[in-house]
Amino acid sequence: MLKKPFVTKAQLEAICEKYPTPFHLYDEKGIRETARNLYKAFSWNKGFKEYFAVKATPNPTILKILHEEGCGTDCSSLTELMMSERCGIVGDEIMFSSNDTPAEEFVKAKELGAIINLDDITHIDFLKETAGIPETICCRFNPGGVFELGTDIMDNPGDAKYGMTRPQLTEAYKRLKELGAKKFGLHAFLASNTVSNEYYPELARILFNVAVEIKEETGVELSFINLSGGVGIPYTPDKEPNDIFVIGEGVRKAFEEVLVPAGLGDIKIFTELGRYMLAPNGHLVTRAIHEKHTHKEYIGVDACAANLMRPAIYGAYHHITVMGKEDAPCDHKYDVTGSLCENCDKFAVDRMLPKIDIGDLLVIHDAGAHGFSMGYNYNGRLRSAEILLKEDGSTEMIRRAETPEDYFRTLEGFNF
Repeated sequence: MLKKPFVTKAQLEAICEKYPTPFHLYDEKGIRETARNLYKAFSWNKGFKEYFAVKATPNPTILKILHEEGCGTDCSSLTELMMSERCGIVGDEIMFSSNDTPAEEFVKAKELGAIINLDDITHIDFLKETAGIPETICCRFNPGGVFELGTDIMDNPGDAKYGMTRPQLTEAYKRLKELGAKKFGLHAFLASNTVSNEYYPELARILFNVAVEIKEETGVELSFINLSGGVGIPYTPDKEPNDIFVIGEGVRKAFEEVLVPAGLGDIKIFTELGRYMLAPNGHLVTRAIHEKHTHKEYIGVDACAANLMRPAIYGAYHHITVMGKEDAPCDHKYDVTGSLCENCDKFAVDRMLPKIDIGDLLVIHDAGAHGFSMGYNYNGRLRSAEILLKEDGSTEMIRRAETPEDYFRTLEGFNF
């Protein structure tokens, strides 16, 4: 699959006249289309709702766009709850899925009427003492072991810190019912960034069977099942993207085969997608400012790992387009580097690209999720602006770039 930017070189040059590089650029049209297709794929389920994972792209403008398309928010911290509230997203449009949760965060979630998703059985009494048990409550399940699709090991839930064991799950629902909870949900996340149409249907079948068992063991009939995230994107151009319609149909089939015969056909299906919703709809735009010829060939750009950490911390691949040279031969091998005093600050290693000249604009693909949000200030580097490419072709700054004054603002007793 050929990865193409959602902007042309001419468009991008015009944008760069207004906003200096580096910056994150988001495609409103693509975001809305992704949300609409997700809802179409799950339209068979009356109560379906997407709770966008705020951690992926915590920007109010993005949250409001998705809210207009019917999405709620998945929050995991106090500030994410506050951001949702300020966007007018409250009540059961918020899923609060956290771990090692401070008391004040449970209190805020309860105050907002958010659906609280308990990560551990010990959190029941902690929640009871700090905020009280709400009428609607969810429990997070971790089956342990490894999660496999066919012969492929997709992930290792047994090593994950999240969720309750299967016996704990039964005990949790019994206890919550005793404490006055009336509506119950089930949540699980077993694998990250799966590029497979089989992941969600397989996860759904596991959770649907657990729902039937819970009904038999406790008398609790679940109101909703949250498939969480894990539906990924192809970062490399050699992979085909997931087909959300095939995925939705696979989940429907499992629903009809497992839940309907058990009298649980009214269960609502929720999702908490972040990467799938936003990653392909965001670019990190940067400019080549240096070239270096030593033991290797280097191209230095004005972005760094402070703007996109994934390549530095995971060795993750992000495709790079040299704007205006899309059809030129990729006959030069480069390391594309940032300016941090860390050798891992590289967007690409030994990447075959067209010849890059000083001043060329580079688009780093699939940076719309876990891009800006994972930014940091090592070396005193400042996080860049976020720009929205609107459906009519105009642009809007939805977060300004940080300034040195922002960096120094929390320092007490010093005058800079």
